[in-house]
Amino acid sequence: MSVRRTAPSSPSRLSSAVLAGIVLLTLTACSAKDAPVDTPAEEEESIPVRTAPSTSGPAGPSIGTNGLIASEDEMRLSFKTGGIIRRLAVREGDVVRKGQLLAELELAEVGAQAEQADQAAAKAERDLERGERLHADQVISLETLQNLRTQAAVARAGRKAARFNLGYSTIVAPRDGRVLRRLAEEREFIPPGQPVVVLGSAARGHVVRTGLADREIVRVSLGDIAEVRLDAYPDRVFPATVSEVAAAADPRNGLFPVEVRIAPQTGVVLATGLVAKVDIVPAASRRSTLTHIPIAALIEGRGDQASVFVLDGAVARKRAVTVAFFNGERVALTTGLKPDERVITEGALYLQDGDRVRIVADLPPAASTPRN
Repeated sequence: MSVRRTAPSSPSRLSSAVLAGIVLLTLTACSAKDAPVDTPAEEEESIPVRTAPSTSGPAGPSIGTNGLIASEDEMRLSFKTGGIIRRLAVREGDVVRKGQLLAELELAEVGAQAEQADQAAAKAERDLERGERLHADQVISLETLQNLRTQAAVARAGRKAARFNLGYSTIVAPRDGRVLRRLAEEREFIPPGQPVVVLGSAARGHVVRTGLADREIVRVSLGDIAEVRLDAYPDRVFPATVSEVAAAADPRNGLFPVEVRIAPQTGVVLATGLVAKVDIVPAASRRSTLTHIPIAALIEGRGDQASVFVLDGAVARKRAVTVAFFNGERVALTTGLKPDERVITEGALYLQDGDRVRIVADLPPAASTPRN
C-alpha cells in the first residue's frame, strides 16, 4: 500500500496571502474613516452665535457714583465739658444697651463746681428769706429785697447749670447699638464737644452716603429708586431709595451730599465703612421707556447710528438702530428695535444679512435698570 504525501506550501505563497489580507483590512478601515457623518446640511452651513433679549428701560441714563455704608442712626457722642478721661468702658465692635455707661471724666473739678453752685444757691435762699422778714418789718427797702430776689434766682440758675454739666460728664448709650469707633483713650484730655465714641444703631437700617456734582444733583429728588452693589457681596444687588438730598454743596469738595437708604435685608451683615457702588435712576428718566440691549450687540457704529443682527427663526437679519445713550454695559435705542426681540451678541461680526445661525447658548437678560 502506498501513501501519497502532499508537499508543504512554499514560503513565498504564504507571504503573498498574508500581505493581501493586510491590504484588504487597511482599505476597509480607510473607507470607514473617510465615510461622511450623517449631519444635517443646515447645521453644517449655520454659524454659531449667542443671543440676548432686548428689554424695556428708562429713557434717561442712570447716575453712577461711589459711597460708604453707614448706620442711619450713627451718633458721635461727646462730653459737655472738657477734662481728663477717667474711664472708657467699651471697645470698638462692642454691642451696648440703652443706658449703659460708655465713658466718664474725672469728676473732681466738675464736682467741685457743682458743690460751689449748690452752696451759693443755698446762701442766696437764706439771704432772701431774711430779706423778706426785714422788708416786712420795714428794715430794708423794696429795692434791696428785689436785689436779693435776683441774686437768689441767679444762684438757682447757676446750680442748675452746674448739675447739668455734672450729668454730662459721663456718656451713656442713648439706645441699643454697636460701638463703631473709639476716638480717644483713657487719661487723655478731651475738649468740650469733641467726639469720644461713635455709636451706630441698626434699628433703622443702613444708608450709603455719597456726593454728586451740580449737573447730577439737579436730576435727583427724594424717593428716586437706586441700586447698590458691594464688593463684599459681588453677586447681589441691593434695592434702595434716595432718602436725603442736600440743598447746599460741601465746601470741602464742592459736591452735594446725598443719602441712599438700603431696603431691609435678611441674612446680610452690612458694616459701616464698606465701599458701595450706587446707580440712581432719576424720576424724569422713568416717565418714559426705551429699548435696551447689551453693548456687545452693536456693530458698524457711527455717531448715533449703528446696526444689530436680530434673530428671525434660524436666520440673522441685519437692522439699523439709533442709539440714545450708553448706560454701563447696556445701550438705549430710540428706533429700530422693540423689547423682547433677540439680538445676536457674539458672532455678529462674522455675519451677513440672511445668514443661517445656530444658537450656542443664550445669555440671561441683564438688568438694565432698577424698576419700581
